[in-house]
Amino acid sequence: MTDDLRIERVADEASLQDWRHVHNLIVPPDALTLDEVRERAGRHLLDVAYAGDVLVGCTTVRRPTADAPSVATVIARILPAHRGQGFGSALYAHGLAEARALVPAPATIETIVLASNASGLRFAQSRGFTESDRYTLGGATVPYVHLRLPAGGAGRTMGG
Repeated sequence: MTDDLRIERVADEASLQDWRHVHNLIVPPDALTLDEVRERAGRHLLDVAYAGDVLVGCTTVRRPTADAPSVATVIARILPAHRGQGFGSALYAHGLAEARALVPAPATIETIVLASNASGLRFAQSRGFTESDRYTLGGATVPYVHLRLPAGGAGRTMGG
Protein backbone atom coordinates (compact mmCIF):
# COMPACT_ATOMS: atom_id res chain seq x y z
CA MET A 1 0.00 0.00 0.00
CA THR A 2 2.68 2.48 0.98
CA ASP A 3 5.32 1.15 -1.44
CA ASP A 4 4.72 4.06 -3.79
CA LEU A 5 4.59 6.69 -0.99
CA ARG A 6 6.75 9.68 -1.80
CA ILE A 7 7.44 12.29 0.90
CA GLU A 8 8.89 15.61 -0.21
CA ARG A 9 9.90 18.83 1.55
CA VAL A 10 7.71 21.81 0.68
CA ALA A 11 9.88 23.71 -1.79
CA ASP A 12 7.76 25.40 -4.47
CA GLU A 13 4.32 26.91 -5.07
CA ALA A 14 2.71 23.58 -5.97
CA SER A 15 3.93 21.87 -2.80
CA LEU A 16 2.98 24.91 -0.68
CA GLN A 17 -0.53 24.71 -2.11
CA ASP A 18 -0.73 20.94 -1.56
CA TRP A 19 0.44 21.27 2.08
CA ARG A 20 -2.07 24.09 2.63
CA HIS A 21 -4.89 22.04 1.08
CA VAL A 22 -4.32 19.10 3.44
CA HIS A 23 -3.81 21.33 6.50
CA ASN A 24 -6.94 23.39 5.86
CA LEU A 25 -9.09 20.32 5.23
CA ILE A 26 -7.93 18.59 8.42
CA VAL A 27 -7.72 21.72 10.61
CA PRO A 28 -10.53 24.01 9.35
CA PRO A 29 -10.62 26.23 12.47
CA ASP A 30 -7.02 27.25 11.74
CA ALA A 31 -7.17 27.62 7.95
CA LEU A 32 -3.99 29.22 6.59
CA THR A 33 -3.26 31.49 3.65
CA LEU A 34 -0.38 30.73 1.29
CA ASP A 35 1.62 33.55 2.89
CA GLU A 36 1.12 31.98 6.32
CA VAL A 37 2.29 28.61 4.95
CA ARG A 38 5.38 30.28 3.45
CA GLU A 39 6.16 31.80 6.84
CA ARG A 40 5.73 28.42 8.58
CA ALA A 41 8.00 26.78 6.01
CA GLY A 42 10.74 29.15 7.22
CA ARG A 43 10.32 28.02 10.85
CA HIS A 44 9.23 24.40 10.60
CA LEU A 45 9.94 21.35 8.45
CA LEU A 46 6.90 20.97 6.18
CA ASP A 47 6.52 17.90 3.97
CA VAL A 48 3.85 16.62 1.60
CA ALA A 49 3.11 12.97 0.87
CA TYR A 50 1.96 11.43 -2.39
CA ALA A 51 0.93 7.89 -3.36
CA GLY A 52 2.23 7.95 -6.89
CA ASP A 53 0.97 11.33 -8.05
CA VAL A 54 -2.01 11.47 -5.64
CA LEU A 55 -1.76 13.80 -2.64
CA VAL A 56 -2.45 11.80 0.54
CA GLY A 57 -1.19 13.96 3.40
CA CYS A 58 1.31 16.32 4.94
CA THR A 59 3.46 16.64 8.02
CA THR A 60 4.84 19.39 10.20
CA VAL A 61 7.88 19.10 12.44
CA ARG A 62 8.18 22.07 14.77
CA ARG A 63 11.71 22.62 16.00
CA PRO A 64 12.44 23.27 19.68
CA THR A 65 12.06 26.92 20.68
CA ALA A 66 13.60 29.17 23.34
CA ASP A 67 10.46 28.56 25.45
CA ALA A 68 10.71 24.77 25.02
CA PRO A 69 14.33 24.00 24.09
CA SER A 70 14.03 20.22 24.42
CA VAL A 71 10.60 19.73 22.77
CA ALA A 72 9.83 19.05 19.11
CA THR A 73 6.30 18.67 17.76
CA VAL A 74 5.43 16.13 15.07
CA ILE A 75 2.06 16.43 13.32
CA ALA A 76 1.00 14.00 10.58
CA ARG A 77 -2.19 14.67 8.59
CA ILE A 78 -3.77 12.17 6.19
CA LEU A 79 -6.68 13.04 3.93
CA PRO A 80 -9.79 11.07 4.98
CA ALA A 81 -9.98 9.05 1.74
CA HIS A 82 -6.47 7.70 2.38
CA ARG A 83 -6.72 6.74 6.05
CA GLY A 84 -6.41 3.15 7.19
CA GLN A 85 -3.92 2.27 4.44
CA GLY A 86 -0.65 2.71 6.33
CA PHE A 87 0.09 6.21 5.08
CA GLY A 88 -0.36 7.73 8.54
CA SER A 89 2.11 5.29 10.08
CA ALA A 90 4.65 5.97 7.34
CA LEU A 91 4.23 9.74 7.50
CA TYR A 92 4.40 9.74 11.31
CA ALA A 93 7.58 7.61 11.24
CA HIS A 94 9.09 10.06 8.75
CA GLY A 95 8.21 13.07 10.92
CA LEU A 96 9.50 11.35 14.06
CA ALA A 97 12.81 10.56 12.33
CA GLU A 98 13.08 14.19 11.15
CA ALA A 99 12.46 15.45 14.70
CA ARG A 100 14.98 13.08 16.24
CA ALA A 101 17.60 14.15 13.67
CA LEU A 102 17.40 17.79 14.81
CA VAL A 103 20.52 19.16 16.48
CA PRO A 104 20.36 19.15 19.39
CA ALA A 105 17.98 16.19 19.46
CA PRO A 106 14.79 16.94 21.41
CA ALA A 107 14.22 15.04 24.64
CA THR A 108 10.45 15.17 24.23
CA ILE A 109 8.12 14.71 21.25
CA GLU A 110 4.65 16.24 21.23
CA THR A 111 1.76 16.24 18.81
CA ILE A 112 -1.45 18.25 18.50
CA VAL A 113 -4.84 16.94 17.35
CA LEU A 114 -8.25 18.60 17.11
CA ALA A 115 -10.55 17.08 19.74
CA SER A 116 -13.12 16.40 17.00
CA ASN A 117 -10.61 14.16 15.14
CA ALA A 118 -11.32 10.90 17.01
CA SER A 119 -9.25 8.80 14.59
CA GLY A 120 -6.28 11.17 14.96
CA LEU A 121 -6.50 10.96 18.75
CA ARG A 122 -6.66 7.15 18.62
CA PHE A 123 -3.69 7.12 16.23
CA ALA A 124 -1.56 9.25 18.59
CA GLN A 125 -2.58 7.34 21.70
CA SER A 126 -1.83 3.99 20.03
CA ARG A 127 1.74 5.24 19.54
CA GLY A 128 2.22 6.05 23.22
CA PHE A 129 1.16 9.70 23.33
CA THR A 130 -0.82 10.85 26.37
CA GLU A 131 -2.84 14.02 26.75
CA SER A 132 -0.93 16.85 28.40
CA ASP A 133 -3.13 19.87 27.66
CA ARG A 134 -6.39 20.90 26.04
CA TYR A 135 -7.20 24.43 24.89
CA THR A 136 -9.50 26.36 22.58
CA LEU A 137 -8.22 29.24 20.49
CA GLY A 138 -10.12 32.52 20.62
CA GLY A 139 -13.25 32.39 18.48
CA ALA A 140 -13.02 28.62 18.03
CA THR A 141 -15.40 26.02 19.47
CA VAL A 142 -13.37 22.83 19.07
CA PRO A 143 -10.42 22.39 21.43
CA TYR A 144 -6.94 21.30 20.46
CA VAL A 145 -5.48 18.35 22.35
CA HIS A 146 -1.75 18.48 23.12
CA LEU A 147 -0.26 15.02 23.53
CA ARG A 148 3.21 14.09 24.68
CA LEU A 149 5.32 10.97 24.54
CA PRO A 150 6.38 9.98 28.05
CA ALA A 151 10.02 10.73 28.84
CA GLY A 152 12.12 8.15 27.05
CA GLY A 153 9.09 6.92 25.05
CA ALA A 154 10.05 5.36 21.77
CA GLY A 155 6.85 6.35 20.01
CA ARG A 156 6.02 3.20 18.07
CA THR A 157 6.16 3.85 14.38
CA MET A 158 4.02 1.06 13.02
CA GLY A 159 0.96 -0.86 14.02
CA GLY A 160 -1.53 0.33 16.52
